Amino acid sequence: MSSELMEALRQLAREKNIDEYEMLDKLEVTLAQSYRRTLELENEAKVTIDRDSGRIHVFELVPVGGTEEEPVYEEHDITPSDISRFAAQAAKQVITQSIREAEREQIFEEYADRIGDSITGTVQQSDSRYTLIKIREGVEALMPPNEQPSNERYDHNQRLKALIIDVRKTANEPAIVVSRTHPNLIKRLFELEVPEIYDGIVEIKSVAREPGLRSKVAVSSREPGLDPVGACVGPKGSRVRMVVAELRGERIDVVPHSDDPQTFVANALSPAKVSSVRIDEDNHTATVIVPDDQLSLAIGKEGQNARLAAKLTGWRIDIKSMSQAVQSGLATAVAGDAEHAEEGDGRCIAVTSTGIRCRNQALPGSQYCRIHAKEA
Repeated sequence: MSSELMEALRQLAREKNIDEYEMLDKLEVTLAQSYRRTLELENEAKVTIDRDSGRIHVFELVPVGGTEEEPVYEEHDITPSDISRFAAQAAKQVITQSIREAEREQIFEEYADRIGDSITGTVQQSDSRYTLIKIREGVEALMPPNEQPSNERYDHNQRLKALIIDVRKTANEPAIVVSRTHPNLIKRLFELEVPEIYDGIVEIKSVAREPGLRSKVAVSSREPGLDPVGACVGPKGSRVRMVVAELRGERIDVVPHSDDPQTFVANALSPAKVSSVRIDEDNHTATVIVPDDQLSLAIGKEGQNARLAAKLTGWRIDIKSMSQAVQSGLATAVAGDAEHAEEGDGRCIAVTSTGIRCRNQALPGSQYCRIHAKEA
């Protein structure tokens, strides 16, 4: 192999970010295997390539003693006259393989560091086994059926966003696994649409999701006076509408996060209005009392609203209507939990024996009317 070919190999190695010595080692192994087959040698073959001149030598390794564990070989030089032709063919094969392996390694390293990030790609193929998404030229991702919302179907060349959840090495290309059901996909979508989230001013504290159907997102603000819910919803709902569109109409409730579990649980049950929340720290349970006309809204269709609120807050939630609270003896507790009853309307927060909230105006500086102030 000429010095010109050696220099060409080095240049290619630099361009493709391939270790030239590792590539030459592979070339030596490939040539040795080729010559053993071509020359029909009884013994193993060995090839050496001078790293400076590119000169190639082929040796037959003839056993001359030693032990089975440590045999001793004698090297017989059997270098053919047409060594350059063989070398050029083998070099092409090794270079192609080395470039492919280097590209696979680069792809793996690039995307292994991006687990948890969102990607945008185009659908190449979709069937019952998986959906194949082209991220960019030469890079594809797999979306298994369990990572696809049940209500979604994909068309060829359709653009969509997904979340990288795993990157692993395989015999061929690196396997990049993506999801459209993962709760963190919603976080990434809001980051794209809400500058305050991207800049860290507004933080998504938790997400609860039933993919394709409904999600709840709890947000807080690091800047006093900034409404985190308003920032996420956007003017006339423009920002949240973009996220909903990407998720094919999945309903999204954005609620304010609170470090106070009673307030947080009440917020999480939005859009239902909550009269009272009692926290049982020992059993990690929140007992929620709602007006009778809010019970079905608080529970939601097939329990969805309550289920998502429980996931969002991390509390087990037991919801009762005001009438049920009265029947079970919680009416006094409801009246007593003044700080968690509906405030701001100036009415007395006491609940009568029939389960109806008192309609009298509260006294100045009090949350009770004159009648119930004495009882409280």
